[in-house]
Amino acid sequence: MSTITPYEPPQRSGLAIPLLFGGLIALVAANIYLYVQVDHLRTESTQKIEKLEAALSGVRETSSVSTAAHAKRIEDLKEQLDAANRAARSMSSEAKVEAQAHADQLARELQAEEAKMQQRVTGQISEVNQSVTAANARISDVSTDVGAVKSQAAMTQSQLDKTIADLRSVTGDLGVQSGLVATNSRELEALKLKGDRNIFDIKLGKASRKQPQRVADITLKLDNTDYKRGKYSVYVGADDKTPVLKKDKTVNEPVQFYTSKGGRTPYEIVINQVTKEGTIVGYLATPKDSAAR
Repeated sequence: MSTITPYEPPQRSGLAIPLLFGGLIALVAANIYLYVQVDHLRTESTQKIEKLEAALSGVRETSSVSTAAHAKRIEDLKEQLDAANRAARSMSSEAKVEAQAHADQLARELQAEEAKMQQRVTGQISEVNQSVTAANARISDVSTDVGAVKSQAAMTQSQLDKTIADLRSVTGDLGVQSGLVATNSRELEALKLKGDRNIFDIKLGKASRKQPQRVADITLKLDNTDYKRGKYSVYVGADDKTPVLKKDKTVNEPVQFYTSKGGRTPYEIVINQVTKEGTIVGYLATPKDSAAR
C-alpha cells in the first residue's frame, strides 16, 4: 500500500528574518551615519579653516606691528648712538665712558626687544601648526569612518541586489505573466524595498472563515486549507462586487484578478505558507499607481 507523504512547506531558517531586518537596519543606519558624518566633517572643516585664517591674520597683524615697532626702535637707537658718538668726540675721557655705557644699554634693550618679538611670533606659528595638525588628523579620522560606512552600505546593497535578482516572474492563474514573486520573508522584504508594486501582508486564520478580512482595497475570506497538499481556497471581493472563489490554489502561485483601480494590470495574491493550524500567510501586490482606500 502506498503511503501519502504529508506536504512540507519550504523550511525557513529561524535566523533569516533577524538577519534580513538586521541588514536593512544596518543599511538605513549606515546612510544616516554617512550623511551625519559628512555634514559634521563639512562643518568642522569650515570652523577649522576660519580659525586658521583668524590665527594667521593675527600672526600677520602682530608681525606687522612688531616689525614696525622694531624698525622705529632701531631708528631711535641709531639716532641716539650717533648723537652719543658725536658728543663723545668732544667729551673728556670720563664722559666717553658714560656715553659708551649708555650705548651698551641701548644695544641690550634692542637685543631683548628682538628676542621678545621672535618668541611671540614663534609661539603663534606653533599654535597655528598645532591647529593644522589637529584638523588634518580629525579630517583623516572622519574620512576613514566615511569610507568604512560606504563599504558597509555597498556590501548591504549588494546583498539586497542579489536577493532581488533571485526573485522570479511566473504565469498567474489568469495566464498573465506576473511581476516578481517572493517565496519567503527575505525575498518579500527585498520586493518591498524594490518598490515596483504596493505590497500588503496577508495572514488569514480561522476567524476569517466567518468574517472577511480587509487587505488594502479588497476583502478576503478563507474558505478552506489543505496543509498536506499545500493548497487553499479563498473568496476575493473587489469593487463592491460579489466575492469570487479562488479554489485549490497552491503555495507561491500568483492568484490574479482585475479591479477598477488596477486597470489592465491585475492584482496578485501570493501565499507562501499553509500551516497545520489552517492559517495562510503571504502578501497582496497591487499596481504602484493604485492606492488602498
